[in-house]
Amino acid sequence: MDSKNVQSTTFAERVRDHRLLATFALLGTLSAGILTGSVLTGTVHGAQQAVDSHDATPLRVPSGESSTPNQFTTIAKQVGPAVVNINTEQFPKQSAAPRANRNRRRGGGGSGSGDPGDMQDFFNRFFGGQGPGGGDGGDDDDQGGGERRALGSGFIVDSRGYIITNNHVVDKADKIYVKLSTDSESDQGRPAHVIGTDKDTDLAVIKIDYNGTLPTVKLGNSDAEQVGDWVLAIGSPFSLSQTVTAGIVSAKNRTITDGPAPSQFQRFIQTDAAINPGNSGGPLLNMKGEVIGVNTAIYTSGMGSQGVGFAMPSNTVVDVYNQLISPEHKVVRGSIGIQFQAGLPSAVSRQYGFAKGGVLVSSVTPGLPAAKAGLQPQDVITTIDGKPVKDGDDLVANISARKPGSTVQIGYLRGTEQRTATVGITDRKNVEAAANNAGKDDGDDNGDQANGQSSNGKLGITIQAVPANVLQQQGLSGGVLVTGVTPGSFAEDLSPFGLSKGDIIVEINRKPVNNPEQFRNLVNGLKSGDDVVLVIRSPRNREKSNNFIGGTLP
Repeated sequence: MDSKNVQSTTFAERVRDHRLLATFALLGTLSAGILTGSVLTGTVHGAQQAVDSHDATPLRVPSGESSTPNQFTTIAKQVGPAVVNINTEQFPKQSAAPRANRNRRRGGGGSGSGDPGDMQDFFNRFFGGQGPGGGDGGDDDDQGGGERRALGSGFIVDSRGYIITNNHVVDKADKIYVKLSTDSESDQGRPAHVIGTDKDTDLAVIKIDYNGTLPTVKLGNSDAEQVGDWVLAIGSPFSLSQTVTAGIVSAKNRTITDGPAPSQFQRFIQTDAAINPGNSGGPLLNMKGEVIGVNTAIYTSGMGSQGVGFAMPSNTVVDVYNQLISPEHKVVRGSIGIQFQAGLPSAVSRQYGFAKGGVLVSSVTPGLPAAKAGLQPQDVITTIDGKPVKDGDDLVANISARKPGSTVQIGYLRGTEQRTATVGITDRKNVEAAANNAGKDDGDDNGDQANGQSSNGKLGITIQAVPANVLQQQGLSGGVLVTGVTPGSFAEDLSPFGLSKGDIIVEINRKPVNNPEQFRNLVNGLKSGDDVVLVIRSPRNREKSNNFIGGTLP
């Protein structure tokens, strides 16, 4: 037994010894391989360094002679010094609204304050904040509702320190700082104060105090520019001051239809020159180096340029600026106290006899000049002081430029009869106030709907008599209430916005509709190819104005 145990132990020890020897042998082999590879690599590297390159010519920095300047270069040098960077600060304010409500009101990149239908929020959505650190429209207040900063651009139009920018750049700001092109990048800027603002055109005039003469821009005539003309934009996109971009005039007389109802005074120059957050308030320049627009808004899905930017035309800017620097520091626009619907379909203009030009009156505000002069809804204004009126834009431009207290001769059609009336001019704000007061007591309740719904397959709607309380609220003597619209029907496709449930039809092709029976008789008389124009009233419309929709019956 003992001898067997000794032999067994000796055998086990020999096995372990052999394993250790094999391990050491393997490690030695690997080490030798690594050393060999290093030597070989070093040998190759050394061979590369030893290559003869005596025939290579050294590079040299060319002389400081500048290249021949082009037109863009000349304009940038000429105008750049008059373009400024604008920084604003807004301090936290006490608010009774819960934080969740404030966040909901902000919308996409908004400023976090104001009514959701406010035009300011509209511009903030197009030139919203860039996040913490600044941006057009201001930062979001997700950092606990602290101090907020915003960034924009502007340009000097008077050597004494008067600067034009956008209202949404300085709106609600507690402090405004202007940085000149000669100021250090680390400087905050020079304090500025607001001279006047105009929300309808989103323009503002601010001023800095400066000892000396400041460089200024030249204003051009925006009406003279044509689609396809080259333009430059200068501003501070994403805090990058004195940035120059180039493009063309893509279109003129553009209206931005997204968001709240646009102002009647916003007719933009569209450009594909790169405009980004921070460019807002900067100049759009023609090839003479003249300012033909103020960069105001962009269409974008990611807060960056996608080649669709908008600038307020310089001809509008000049008029607003001159009023803002006046002793009253406000813009006063004339009105006669009517409303009209823009973009009417051709079927409506043919039916009402103004296919060659004119404005169809949709409502007349009681107590204001047009009503006093005898104008009525569905009159067609054709001339102002004997000159033809092309469309609603033409009418607004003419009337708004007139001073309150003056008078104007209005030519209009009532049916087929041509009439004239002397109409006074009032402040447009009086019209707005009257319209708001008219809608304060209106309720949203349509009342109990009467029985007796009837359908009409020709138009694709169901209708019934209008409840008495709705007639009283709207000041109507009759009509039919739309209770349903068939998807894809003629009624749904009527231009420009189709019929909707809850609309009240008061006329068909200039003939009154007082009840469902009259409605059915008129519709039964229509045939394929006829123009169909409906006058409708929406109980949701606080201004109690008529809308006109139309189309050609298939």
